[in-house]
Amino acid sequence: MPFNSPLPSPMAISKPAQSSSIFKKRSSNSVGSLPASAASYLSALSQADASARKRSSGASATSTPALSLSSSITSSSEDTVLHEADYLDDPHLASNKDGLLLPSRPPTSEQVFTTVHTEFGHCAEEKYRTTSQHKLGTPLAPHVTQDPPYYILLSTYISYLILIVLGHVRDFVGKRLSPASYKHLMPRDSGWRPQLYMPHLRPSPSGYAPLNSDFDSFYTRRLKTRMDECFSQPVTGVAGRTILLLDRMSPDFNHTQLLTGGKTRALNISSYNYLGFAQGRGGCADMVEESIKRYGISSLASRLEGGSTDLHTISEALVAKFVGMEDALISSMGFATNSTIIPALVGKGCLVISDEFNHASIRFGTRISGAHVRMFKHNDMESLESLLKEVISQGQPKTHRPWKKILVIVEGLYSMEGTLVNLPVVVELKKKYKFYLYVDEAHSIGALGPHGRGVADYFAIDPKSIDILMGTFTKSFGAAGGYIAGSKTIIDRLRVHGHTGPYAEAMTPPVLTQVVASMASIMGIKFPTEAPSSRLTSATHMIEEEYHHPGPIPASALPSWINLPPALASGSEGSSRLRRLAFNSRYLHNGLIKLGFITYGHPSSPIVPLLLFNPGKMNMFHRLMKDRQTPIIVVVVAYPATPLVTSRVRFCVSAAHTKEDVDTVLKACDEIGDVLDLKHGLPKKERWSIEEIMSKAVQLGTSA
Repeated sequence: MPFNSPLPSPMAISKPAQSSSIFKKRSSNSVGSLPASAASYLSALSQADASARKRSSGASATSTPALSLSSSITSSSEDTVLHEADYLDDPHLASNKDGLLLPSRPPTSEQVFTTVHTEFGHCAEEKYRTTSQHKLGTPLAPHVTQDPPYYILLSTYISYLILIVLGHVRDFVGKRLSPASYKHLMPRDSGWRPQLYMPHLRPSPSGYAPLNSDFDSFYTRRLKTRMDECFSQPVTGVAGRTILLLDRMSPDFNHTQLLTGGKTRALNISSYNYLGFAQGRGGCADMVEESIKRYGISSLASRLEGGSTDLHTISEALVAKFVGMEDALISSMGFATNSTIIPALVGKGCLVISDEFNHASIRFGTRISGAHVRMFKHNDMESLESLLKEVISQGQPKTHRPWKKILVIVEGLYSMEGTLVNLPVVVELKKKYKFYLYVDEAHSIGALGPHGRGVADYFAIDPKSIDILMGTFTKSFGAAGGYIAGSKTIIDRLRVHGHTGPYAEAMTPPVLTQVVASMASIMGIKFPTEAPSSRLTSATHMIEEEYHHPGPIPASALPSWINLPPALASGSEGSSRLRRLAFNSRYLHNGLIKLGFITYGHPSSPIVPLLLFNPGKMNMFHRLMKDRQTPIIVVVVAYPATPLVTSRVRFCVSAAHTKEDVDTVLKACDEIGDVLDLKHGLPKKERWSIEEIMSKAVQLGTSA
């Protein structure tokens, strides 16, 4: 939609004019053909709008025309495959009994929503917003892990022991009674017998070794397979506030999964969609469509060959301004950003000091770098300082020569724990011991800080006090890939020595456009007072305007064809999403604690782990959440991603969720927690009822 075009009137009877689209559009039903429930909803919209207009202007309610569903609660852009009206002809969805399709509170004419409710929930209440910011001058509260009762730990160990013993017994008996079922795990003959041609050779007892031995695959076959109902759930459509699950069943105890052909719309509390930019329609989606017309689907080459477009250069400049660094380098894969860049930073004779809970991509990158690796206890600053004193005083093993360089790697927000790095103390240690600091902001960028600039923004720390900032575009920006930001000297070296530049395929133009559009929506766009005669899009001739971090991005730094709607271009929509995410995160975290659950993480974290412990409860929790009247899809996590006895469900909160959505999750957890005996946090006399929690949502959602 052009930037200067007005939003459609919420009182419009006819749909706004449709623009040409390269995507196939689904036909919309007329209001007269909608089921009774949809007609009732439209009537409620009309009545609410009439009441609001009568209060403000004294107009007669009878003169208010019926509201158009497409104009009052959906985007003005019609370039989409998802319309709320499209689902109303489905008898299973038309009743809206689960509360997922239509908002529970009809919007009025003063509330013009430009999103689809199933993708981004409508919430006009300003009280359900807060700011993600650390209180200056106060130390970060240490993360204290709470242990469950001994009988919970004992039953968890016994459960795993039973599974392991039964698994080995089945393997022992099965290899003898049904060897054909274990053929893929046994050494097999190659089929070629050289003894037939050379009798002097001794016969070989076996041919090829199995690619997967029975020992290596034991956990997958005997433990994970029993819980496969929880994993790899097939879905379709947009992974927004809700998501469509493809129903499946297993006729052979999870060895195979068959699709039944049915679909279930569920509340999505499992996707990395922190700011809700994973939408199939709206300003960002319109710009992605425009980029396909201009650039196609792929660059079809690596960055150092023919795959570097002006979009790549503009995106890197925008990322650098967003995070407050001199320069940035983008990669087409988040995992590869760490695993290919770290070996270009350190090598033999260097030391990497890593948090024990760092992501697998960091571990992989340090392993192939050839550098020596030491780990410190998770987020324990005393452990880190003690280790620094030791390695600096002792030097390299055997020779005791000084290290060529020391690189400390931490995460801004730990994905399995939900904890924040104690960045103020780490920066002080950096000044004291003179090491290089690498901060992985895969989950914190866009999700933390009053401006969404990550953990440095949250603690009000100058980002230039950090040497390397890494992040991904998957979580908060609704895109894919990652970035490395730092000084221009470092980034120029990484462009050549990092494997992503010479070997990896360049990030595709549609993904780059999503990054640019969503990031500009968070920053806001500063337009010149007098429009220039032409806006140059070439990065080498880009109009340079003064930029202060953090602040809006000059319009000259963006491609001329990117025209976001006013709410996105001004940054007001991005700011609202940041504040909605902060409220939802704190409300869910504090609400679960008040209900009596053991949770991990910081209240400001959009990742909220709830401890399940026993492996059998993982299946049951997942199934009970999905089988509710309002289905809820969750992610359960177990060993080896977590320690053996701390299996958990990991809630991923989004700005797309409404306060009512968080209420729904809390109600479900309250009921299921009683059934599965999961409340081992607060004593019973200190717990709150679910009614009290819902009534004090503002207090819980705004307190750290």
